Amino acid sequence: MKKEQTLFATNQSSQGHWTRITILLSRLSLGGIFVYASYGKIIHPVPFAEIVFNYQILPDILVNLASLFLPWFELIVGLSLITGIWLPGAVLTCNALLLIFFTTLVFNMARGLDIDCGCFSTSIGPSSGGQMLWYLFRDGFFLFIGLFLLYSSFFMRIERGSR
Repeated sequence: MKKEQTLFATNQSSQGHWTRITILLSRLSLGGIFVYASYGKIIHPVPFAEIVFNYQILPDILVNLASLFLPWFELIVGLSLITGIWLPGAVLTCNALLLIFFTTLVFNMARGLDIDCGCFSTSIGPSSGGQMLWYLFRDGFFLFIGLFLLYSSFFMRIERGSR
C-alpha cells in the first residue's frame, strides 16, 4: 500500500511539473506574440490607423484613439504575461483582446470585407479569402492558448514544489 501511495505521489508531482512548464511556455508564447504585434503599430501609427479604419467598426472619431492606445496596451499585456507581473489581469485582458480580435475577423469576413488584419504588420492591402481563413485559424489557436491560461490561472490547482 505504501509503495502505491509513493508511486501516485510521484506521478502527481511529475504531472504538476509538466503542467507548470506548459503554463510557462504558453505565457511566454502569448506574451511574445503580443509584444511582437505591438512593435510595428507603435512605430508606424498612421498606417495602423488606416487598418483600424478599414475594419469599419469604430466611429471615425475613435479610430485614431484606438490606433494609438491599442499597441501600447498590447505591449503592456505581453510584457506582463512574460514577466508574470499582474498575471491574473493580464490573462483576463489577453483573452478579452483575443476574443475581440477573433470576433472582429469573423464579423468582417461575414460582411465580405477583404482587408488585411493588421495583426503583425502595418502594410495596407487587400487579403485573399484563404488568408482570412488563415487569420481565423491563427487567432483561434491563440484564443485556445489564452483560454488554457485562463483556466490554469483561475480554476486549476497546481501543487507547488516537490520533496
